[in-house]
Amino acid sequence: MKATARAHTNIALIKYWGKKNQNFILPYNSSLSMTLDAFYTDTTVEFSSGFTTNQFYLNGELVNDEMTDRVFNHIHKIKTLLNQLDLPNFTVTSTNHVPTAAGLASSSSGFAALTAAAVKAMGLDLSKSELSRLARLGSGSATRSLFGGFAMWSTGNDLTSVGSAIDEHPEMDLHLLAIETNGARKKIPSRSGMQNTVETSAYYDAWVQKAKNDLDLMTYAIKQNDFELLGKVAENNAMAMHATNLAAVPSFTYFEPDTLVAMQAVQELRNNGISCYYTLDAGPNLKILTQSKKY
Repeated sequence: MKATARAHTNIALIKYWGKKNQNFILPYNSSLSMTLDAFYTDTTVEFSSGFTTNQFYLNGELVNDEMTDRVFNHIHKIKTLLNQLDLPNFTVTSTNHVPTAAGLASSSSGFAALTAAAVKAMGLDLSKSELSRLARLGSGSATRSLFGGFAMWSTGNDLTSVGSAIDEHPEMDLHLLAIETNGARKKIPSRSGMQNTVETSAYYDAWVQKAKNDLDLMTYAIKQNDFELLGKVAENNAMAMHATNLAAVPSFTYFEPDTLVAMQAVQELRNNGISCYYTLDAGPNLKILTQSKKY
């Protein structure tokens, strides 16, 4: 039993930062993202009685580290929830067309593709909503990578906290440029950084309320096809998320010197009349929202 799936990474415009339930990966606030065409993950899952052990290959290399544990645990959760525990050993083969663990949302496409391929290899046919519930257990942001265009991941319980499409074929003149200031694996994983912030940051409660308000503004901007409002809200939301990290104990940041240089460059371009805004997730790499119109 073998199947392959592709999922595209997504960049959150309204960030997810903080879990209210670690076991079910339930967020404190709903989030909203745009799915990218250029960044994606291809994953093949094969179950076979001929395999003597489970294996995970990433970008052509056999992997045996904490990421392997996450992949194996995720497939075990899927097998358990779908009553497929009698399946034989498996091999997972993934190719990331995006830097891994560098703050460019590789886990979103990775676990979305892994979920879709595993379920298909089991011979099952699930809806995108059902797949997103399973993908959430591997990576929260993966719930949104099963949808194109603008997608949302809603708060709720284990059954209702799923991804959904806001506008899979947006008409907005919107483009995203990725500036890779550092493609290496980040020193502070998102999960540990996030938990530290939830438990210790003096700004965290304010962040949750702000994220809810920002989500309303962002959905309005999408409906109104308003790029300027979308960009302003996205940039401010990202900075508010990173402010919670600066106020954590101990304080930490994903910014690097080149991150700040890129931020200042975007601000200078905007001051000179070029409409562009930045956002960044848990990593040093900047994403710039802009339009294709000529200046």
